[in-house]
Amino acid sequence: MSDMLTESKSKRGMFTLEDGTNVAFTFILVSSLFLLWGFCNGLIDVMDKHFQDELGLTRSQSAWVQFAHYLGYFLMSVPAGWLSAKLGYKGGIITGLLIVAVGGLWFLPATHVSAMVQTGGVSPNTAFVAFLGGVCLIATGLTFLETIANPYTTVLGDRRFSATRINLAQSCNGLGWIFGPIVGSVYFYSTDAAGRSTGSQTLYVPYLAIAITVLVLAAIFYFARVPDIKAGDDYHMDDKSPDYSHSIWSHPHFVFAVVAQFLYVAAQAGIFSFFINYMTAELPPIPASWSTTVQSLANHAGVLRDWLSGWFETKQSGVLALSNKGASNLASIGFICFLVGRFTGAALLKKYSAHRVLGLYGALNVAATLLVFMKLGWFSAFCVLASFFFMSIMFPTIFALGIFGLGARAKRASSYIVMAIMGGAVLPKLMGHVADMYDMSRGFIVPSVCFIFVAWYGFSWPKLSKAESLHSVRPGSH
Repeated sequence: MSDMLTESKSKRGMFTLEDGTNVAFTFILVSSLFLLWGFCNGLIDVMDKHFQDELGLTRSQSAWVQFAHYLGYFLMSVPAGWLSAKLGYKGGIITGLLIVAVGGLWFLPATHVSAMVQTGGVSPNTAFVAFLGGVCLIATGLTFLETIANPYTTVLGDRRFSATRINLAQSCNGLGWIFGPIVGSVYFYSTDAAGRSTGSQTLYVPYLAIAITVLVLAAIFYFARVPDIKAGDDYHMDDKSPDYSHSIWSHPHFVFAVVAQFLYVAAQAGIFSFFINYMTAELPPIPASWSTTVQSLANHAGVLRDWLSGWFETKQSGVLALSNKGASNLASIGFICFLVGRFTGAALLKKYSAHRVLGLYGALNVAATLLVFMKLGWFSAFCVLASFFFMSIMFPTIFALGIFGLGARAKRASSYIVMAIMGGAVLPKLMGHVADMYDMSRGFIVPSVCFIFVAWYGFSWPKLSKAESLHSVRPGSH
């Protein structure tokens, strides 16, 4: 009988439950949520430079965008974990989608407030705060989705492929991140026929589209089959006291996952949000032939004409440089690297231990960010794009390693790991402060320090968890 059970388990597919139910469609539906918040995050990451130019903010001041975004995660993560335990996966997801819809609609009155700046009716700071309110509100809804969807992907099939599944789902997140900057470049950095910026008037458009989309998604989830599946209980935590906090905080692999996620998201948010600043200020002079080539392509590109035009601008010094719009579009290329990293990382995680891959990628990102810090011209710019690739697997892999073996308490544990996203609100301001004091290249020392801890966590995970890998706990460890 034991042999038959072992053989049956070995034949289980990536999306097959223990009772033989195939949940591939449920996985696809849940993965659409990753696409949603990837797109929202992609918009946020190209918004800083818009407010710097429109409102005269410093880089450190514009980082309030990230602060508002990640503050929403911090404030709502624990309530989201508690409510998801009460409402189940489906109820929590629908709640999150409805909050995102309200946040998207918020940008309509915020745009009206912004228009009043031109007439002197309100101050620029008031308009900035109005937009920050919408950013924070959307983030609270996304918190529900991330708190639920991340751990849910790890239980939608054979546990051997939990890290692979969460990385595949997060690949949709990477896809959304590609399109976010493209859309942002159109609506945040648009100009009229006279060359005047119209970004403040059109910033609401993508958020209105988000509101409509999530309302449709909420209706789909309401009628869809979303089974409530229990996570693996390797540490027999479900047999212990119902005191969630005492139980989960007694496991070092979870505690340090919270710290690692805080520092990883801090590094990610800093690199993403100051990408445009780096590319417009730190690149060597652009050869004139590049501008001629791109303009020639734009003239013959048809539907891609708007995307290709306006990549370069001549500075007051006469040097040809990348424009804000060009840098915003280039960010999409960075997110393509991020997406490729997710797909290739998912393949690697089927063959190699998740903690080893995390440790290796963390170490490589330490090297990449230090090379940016050293100001090596085009090579440093390449290293910025390389950092996108090596960051790709970090969030989902830290998540999977952190909730490993926590049973029913995985939902509560995931809320704390999502709360750790608050790192994205705090350290980008430090990175911006360093950049204001020195330059954008020197600011990359901040994410470099963060990646050192991520690499340590990956390589130390077996000792912290007393497990050989995500697949099993060492005999006698509990």
